[in-house]
Amino acid sequence: MDVFHLVVLAVIQGVTEFLPISSSAHLILPSQLLGWSDQGLAFDVAVHIGSLGAVICVFRRDIWRIVCAWFAQFGEQGQSEESRLGWAVIIATLPAVVAGLLVENWVEDSGRSVLVIATTTLVFGVVLGIADLKSSREHPLGRMTLKAALLIGLAQAVALIPGTSRSGITMTAALMLGFTRQASARFSFLLSIPLILAAGLFQSIELVQADSSVALWYEMVLGVVFSFIAAWVCIKLFLAALDRIGMLPFVIYRLLLGVALFLWAT
Repeated sequence: MDVFHLVVLAVIQGVTEFLPISSSAHLILPSQLLGWSDQGLAFDVAVHIGSLGAVICVFRRDIWRIVCAWFAQFGEQGQSEESRLGWAVIIATLPAVVAGLLVENWVEDSGRSVLVIATTTLVFGVVLGIADLKSSREHPLGRMTLKAALLIGLAQAVALIPGTSRSGITMTAALMLGFTRQASARFSFLLSIPLILAAGLFQSIELVQADSSVALWYEMVLGVVFSFIAAWVCIKLFLAALDRIGMLPFVIYRLLLGVALFLWAT
């Protein structure tokens, strides 16, 4: 790939990883629609590292408090709001991990068609809009229970189907459970950390086992840098604007994208 393709794909990954519009769909589409060559496993690892670095950077204080409280609960301090949030992240992560191990081959073989992406883009876009419209939006993040976390985690597992959007469906589930937009988005972003880390480690193992030459270092560096910048800016702007704009712009975008994909595929 030339530098332009690398930068575009890195920015797409960084932006769409955290917006409710599906990163996997947008990374698949350039090759499907524009005939671009596959970016390769090494580049996938690089953009995941960039996205992971961005979300950790933005939520570094929250992460530090949660980690410290989670370990402190086993001492005299006992449980706290932050330690319970740590358990919630763990519980919500498990369904996606299990589902990933069970259906990975199906997703790779059958789930990456334009029709599948178009369908999930439309269906879960409508569901996101309904959830945002009907939600009571009264619960702060501190009210996250293990039951609610498990339900959000089960929803997150569905995002293995390209076009669903991991961030979109977890925010949808949280809104349906009555959480505020900010709480829904923040919990979704916290959930992204273990999953992006797991995906990056899994891809790194695949890369080592492939016993092939790694992509040029400048390609990986570009992937890390541009996905980090795009993801950091995206998270900051999204959280700042979310309460004002709601989910409607993303719902409209998904509907337009889904219809366009259907027209293209047929």
